[in-house]
Amino acid sequence: MNKFLPLLAVLALSGCATSETTYLNNGEQGLSIDCSGEANSWATCYEKADASCAGTGYRIVGTDGSPSTKESDKTLGVDVGNFKNRTVVVVCK
Repeated sequence: MNKFLPLLAVLALSGCATSETTYLNNGEQGLSIDCSGEANSWATCYEKADASCAGTGYRIVGTDGSPSTKESDKTLGVDVGNFKNRTVVVVCK
């Protein structure tokens, strides 16, 4: 069991972006991409959008995410323990 703990820790921190089909208020089909977590960034969302739209391009419809932590609230310059929420909604061209 002790041999698997480091592997589980790496898997928990690595994270990956996920996408699911969504429909906008005007009936248009889009993708809701979730790239939350400490190991991801907004760039991860946009890379997933590009890959999901098969290189045809996309239009960003909306974004939602946790605000950045102030420097004074960080521990030794690192934002420890605050889970980052990042979601972007795109429509493929």
